[in-house]
Amino acid sequence: MASGLSTRSAAVLLAGVVLAWGTNWPVTKMIVQDVPPLWATALRCMIAAAMLAPMLWAQGQFIVPKRGDLPVVFCTSILHLVAFSALVAAGLQFVPAGRAIVLGYTTPLWVAIGAAMLLSEPITRRRAIGIGCGLAGLAVIFNPQTLNSGDRDALFGSGLILLAAFCWAGNIVYVRAHKWISTPFQLVFWQVLLAAALLSAIAWITEGAPHIVWTARLSALMLYSGIVCTAFANWAMTMVNRSLPAVTTSLCLLATPLLGIISATVMLNEPLEPSLFLAMALIIGGIALGTVAGGWPRATMRVKPSS
Repeated sequence: MASGLSTRSAAVLLAGVVLAWGTNWPVTKMIVQDVPPLWATALRCMIAAAMLAPMLWAQGQFIVPKRGDLPVVFCTSILHLVAFSALVAAGLQFVPAGRAIVLGYTTPLWVAIGAAMLLSEPITRRRAIGIGCGLAGLAVIFNPQTLNSGDRDALFGSGLILLAAFCWAGNIVYVRAHKWISTPFQLVFWQVLLAAALLSAIAWITEGAPHIVWTARLSALMLYSGIVCTAFANWAMTMVNRSLPAVTTSLCLLATPLLGIISATVMLNEPLEPSLFLAMALIIGGIALGTVAGGWPRATMRVKPSS
């Protein structure tokens, strides 16, 4: 289906998505300073669901999922919106936002490996080099000279972010294999709504009733995360995916972690660590190599990293 967007309009929307996803990491870190991570993620999903329903209705895209699409609704909701988002929110309590976003963007590496194992997608020579570069970047992050092995909180938080990346990768591999009936955008409301319900139930059991001191700052951060970074970004990516080539979109999205590091420095006063930029260059460079080479599974960089 044509989107009716000009290339310039699609590029503007894509820039908005990069801005939203890049800044969402430091925004989430600020939110979890005042709200428990599970409740923070649940509330964000509630806000996003409240925005997505009228957006879908206005575009004539609001549907009830068909039986054949229920598996992808449950998989995306559980692995991506619940597991990935909650693990990232929890990890950000212990890890700087800049380091977290670089760890989160190792996902395409695990997707390539998972797709080769489960979907019989070949690992080409260039893709193998890209994976090697990405793993080298990961080694830089966990190098004892850059990460104090005695800092258990930092190790624990980094492990949570890496586990989140594995969950996101598992979801992408399944999405890659799923035989779609409805479009991804038609299903996103139900995925977010289910995630909100699951997260609320888990949060109530593990964290108890929320005791949140609402301030203007916290409300603004929560609304930004739910409306801009989740609802708007999902809608915008659907429009962009219909208007721009996949490789163009994927390569432009690689600017997200760089923007995340810069925004974390501006918003949180995090130091600009040379080792982090080296790790990011290796990881993002490896992903870019695979993308240009015809590389990563198509869904890899076009499914939202909704931290």
